[in-house]
Amino acid sequence: MAEREYPTALGASTPTTITLLGHDLAEDVMGSVGFGELAFWLATQRRPGPGEVRVFEAVLAALADHGFTPTAIVTRLTYLSAPDSVQGALAAGLLGGGSRFLGVTEDTGRFLHDVLASVGGDLPADDAGWDALALTCVRDRRSAKELVPGLGHHVHKNGDPRTPRLMRIATEEGLSGPHLSLFAAIGRVHPEVLGKTLPLNGAGVCGAALADLGLPLELLRGFALLARTAGLIGQLAEELRNPVGNDIFLSVDLNNRSVPPEPQAPDTRP
Repeated sequence: MAEREYPTALGASTPTTITLLGHDLAEDVMGSVGFGELAFWLATQRRPGPGEVRVFEAVLAALADHGFTPTAIVTRLTYLSAPDSVQGALAAGLLGGGSRFLGVTEDTGRFLHDVLASVGGDLPADDAGWDALALTCVRDRRSAKELVPGLGHHVHKNGDPRTPRLMRIATEEGLSGPHLSLFAAIGRVHPEVLGKTLPLNGAGVCGAALADLGLPLELLRGFALLARTAGLIGQLAEELRNPVGNDIFLSVDLNNRSVPPEPQAPDTRP
């Protein structure tokens, strides 16, 4: 019985060579292909153009680090608890990439994609058309008592500086597509529905930009996590130089107070 083969277009090795994406890793890739370009290439199995690389790397930069977020804090605290496990500290931070932090990138991209899919190929031709489509989808979310992904930010309440910059980069590279157009329209029209003005957040615009690049929606959170990995390595490096993890731990441990348990509702199950 012949041994089963497992074909792959990614990395493969022989005793003398390593190939990656059909190229000689040592001679054709190392020193010639940047990491952002390689990450895009690995995910799509097509080599991106310079403009695509610029937009993609701008997204990675936008998502790399945003201060003492829960993901950063848990990475530092895990390292405090297990300094022998850098991989555990990084993994702990990445596992926190959910619907409130980092996952917004995927949620926004999927939301915009679903709205665009609902109109088929009949996309708006001008800002007025995009605004009308945006009004409809914001009203639908409001009626369903659901939030609009990518709308609002807990810190940048008057505008996320990453959003206009990434939109400008995409426009400069001719890569501002329907997802970014719809997202921008949502930014213009949502006050009419919600009665207040919220910023388009950076994680959301990253999801729109990645979707316009044609990257798989199923991997959008993965790209956010790729970016944040670099940020978490930076957090660990700073923790080594200027540790604050123990102070964070003690600020909770030394300031807890005992209270009686809250009464539980009676169990009415039969």
